[in-house]
Amino acid sequence: MSNLIEQLNEEQRSEVNRQMAIYSQGTKEIIPTEELENKIAKSILENKPLKIKLGLDPSAPDVHLGHTVVLNKIRQFQENGHIIQLIIGDFTGKIGDPTGKSVARKQLTDEEVKHNAKTYFEQFAKVIDMEKVELHYNSKWLSKLNFEDVIQLAGKITVARLLERDDFEERIAFGKPISLHEFFYPLMQGYDSVVLECDIELGGTDQHFNILMGRHFQEKFGKEKQIALLMPLLEGLDGVEKMSKSKKNYIGIDESPQEMYGKAMSIPDELMNKYFELITDLTPEQIQAIKVQIKTGELHPRDAKMLLGKTIVRMYHGLEEAEKAEHHFISVFQKGSIPKEIPVIEWQGEMKISIIELLVSLQMFSSKSEARRMIENRGIKINGNTVEDTKLQITIIDCLIVQVGKRKFVKIKL
Repeated sequence: MSNLIEQLNEEQRSEVNRQMAIYSQGTKEIIPTEELENKIAKSILENKPLKIKLGLDPSAPDVHLGHTVVLNKIRQFQENGHIIQLIIGDFTGKIGDPTGKSVARKQLTDEEVKHNAKTYFEQFAKVIDMEKVELHYNSKWLSKLNFEDVIQLAGKITVARLLERDDFEERIAFGKPISLHEFFYPLMQGYDSVVLECDIELGGTDQHFNILMGRHFQEKFGKEKQIALLMPLLEGLDGVEKMSKSKKNYIGIDESPQEMYGKAMSIPDELMNKYFELITDLTPEQIQAIKVQIKTGELHPRDAKMLLGKTIVRMYHGLEEAEKAEHHFISVFQKGSIPKEIPVIEWQGEMKISIIELLVSLQMFSSKSEARRMIENRGIKINGNTVEDTKLQITIIDCLIVQVGKRKFVKIKL
């Protein structure tokens, strides 16, 4: 046990243990754990909050639950009174983080960075208190560096260390080019930590290299080294790929309560514990109790998933909307009834039309081939009856209800 811990009284040690339990919940790696414990102890002894860094290159404006894994951890630090340093990479964003990329990333314009950052703030406010966040734009200090400053910064890291990065190793192995400016990305991210004297930096496991650069450069500049707190990447609804809009396996935090709840019910059973840990606001004790109840059979996996869906909706839309979404799901998907409130489209086309053309006309599919596949998979219903014939001709009548899959309905109005 460190000297700092030994200086604490029993109540203070209990507080260190409490915070460590919260920050460790769902975390993939803490580098190093003992230093984090020391920093919390020092914060308590000096009555001084820690500086918690989260760097963002706003390359896309939409936020889904995969992004909230780190945001939820940030919220926990914020609730314990620590300072959140949100760094908008308006300078680094123009270069683009090469993490996970087999080619150089597209460089963003000033306008793109500002637009995406504004959208981020609006969506982040659903998870953390943006009024208590320190907002920093790294162009404030990076744009002031002259060429001599950049050379001196580059002189504090070896080429061999930079080439240890997996992305660069793979591109070299496959003969793919690496532009010189890409080497400067981790240098600049590390320099951000030097300027702001960060205590802890958060990120996904894919940010391992970049975040350790912060520790490296802080040491080179004679600063106290930050802790790297790495969160696991969240698999999407398919249970395989990382949650991503491009993979269409995501739950967006701006989606409707019913859509959120319905998607949550499709999460694979084996991922439920991970979702509870990473994207809900439940306490470690509550999550542990849920895990035990599932394991002992006291809580059925279906009921656990309904609790997860209700929790997700409650976090972003409130308890009333969460209860409505749950009732809707029970009514429509467990009892098989058609919901009372569904989108209504006024029909202006032919009064007799093929089922495939009808589905495309209603914009329920973007192509006839997609519509055909769904019919072949028995995923289309007309007024509650499953369509089995791809050549079926539909006579349009008032209040005709078209259903795609389990969650998408349209009522035709003449």
